[in-house]
This record gives sequence, structure tokens and C-alpha cells, in this order.
Amino acid sequence: MEEICEKIRSLRNQQNLTLKELSEKTGLSVSFLSQVERGTSSLAITSLKKIADALNVPITSFFTSYQNQNFLVKKEEQKAFRIEGSTAEYIRLGGEFSGKVLEPLLVTLDPGQTRDNVFSHPGEEFYYVLEGAVIFNVDGKEYLVKKGDSIHYPSGLPHFWLNPLEQKAKILCVLTPVIF
Repeated sequence: MEEICEKIRSLRNQQNLTLKELSEKTGLSVSFLSQVERGTSSLAITSLKKIADALNVPITSFFTSYQNQNFLVKKEEQKAFRIEGSTAEYIRLGGEFSGKVLEPLLVTLDPGQTRDNVFSHPGEEFYYVLEGAVIFNVDGKEYLVKKGDSIHYPSGLPHFWLNPLEQKAKILCVLTPVIF
């Protein structure tokens, strides 16, 4: 996180932007942006995307650049993570190399888990349900996706998901662009 905070401050200063100007471009408050740059506030991926867009850089520029190509991801190397504001558990399944555009993930949704935020962003999303069932709401229409079913849609449509069952749901997710 410290590297991301420093990179945000560095890019903002390189572009001669004040915190107020960055606030106006992102819709995020000056005090929040100041806390982010000082490393005293956590940062949701959606906020980081707004900052990246305002600074005219890809969101991936905030993460460590991989010099070596790493195509194989062994099971013991897969680490679970969570995104601020979400109780879903994610495991990155894709290799690391420059120019990659797909982000494959294994996602586990707790029983009854709802994603409260409605998202809309550039790209595509593909999901294959491995266990349980998930309701995907895409552009106001609900789709019940059961084990063995899949759904694929443009991410520009407003969308969210929920796990309606009293058991965990596991889904294979492949999305573009790379955002994690």
C-alpha cells in the first residue's frame, strides 16, 4: 500500500496538480486524498480506478511491475485476498506478464452475501459457477446461475451479484481489463 500512496503523490506532483484539482477530477474529497497519499487511509479499488483515470494512467501502473514472465501459478502460490467493502474472497489465478488483458479469479461468496454496490466499468465479465448458485443482476435483469452454468456480459452495464443460498458459492471469474 505504501508504494501505491507514493506513486499517487508522485504522479500528481509530476502533473502539477493540487489535491483540490485531483479531488475535482475524481469526486473524492481533498481530506481523503490527503490521507491516502500519507498512507493513513485504506483505498478501495474503485477509488484507485478514479485516481488512475484522473491521472491518465492505467490502474496497473500502481502495482509492482513484473520483470519476469510468470505463466504458471501453482496452487501453493495462490493467496486469498479481500477488497475493501466486500466480503467476497478472491484468489488470483492468472500469470504475470506485461500486456495481459484478462484477469482470471476464483471467487468465494459467503451464504446470503449481497454485493450492495452496483458497478459499471469498461470491459467484459465471465463467470462459471463451480459450487452453489449466484444471482447476477445485469442492467436490472436477474439471472440465476447454478453450478455448471455460466454468464458473460459487458461490464459497462450496471451489475451486481448475490448468493441466495445458505452455503458458500464458488465461481470462476474472468474479466477485462485487469483491475486487481
